[in-house]
Amino acid sequence: MSKNVMEVSGAQLEELIKRGPVVCDFWAGWCGPCRMLAPVLDGVAGELAGRATFVKVDVDANGETAQRYGVMSIPNVIVFKDGVPVGNNLGYVPAPTLKAFLEKYI
Repeated sequence: MSKNVMEVSGAQLEELIKRGPVVCDFWAGWCGPCRMLAPVLDGVAGELAGRATFVKVDVDANGETAQRYGVMSIPNVIVFKDGVPVGNNLGYVPAPTLKAFLEKYI
């Protein structure tokens, strides 16, 4: 598991987004692009530490949460501010692209 990104349940995500900015990777273990994105997100999370809480939510175990936020394809990185989604990035992207995307929101 990642050292900069923690895996949380849907209920934990709901609590975290009330407290401050959250970057959430909706993923599944069987998803190849999700596995490719994991180390990229971990690295970017390390670079942006302190600016947001970085988490992962398994869509298979938390389908209701994924559905609530309109996650129909994965990986799907959603940025939450003030308890609501403000941006999302669908699919695998390299680290510089992901970092630039996140810096627009956090």
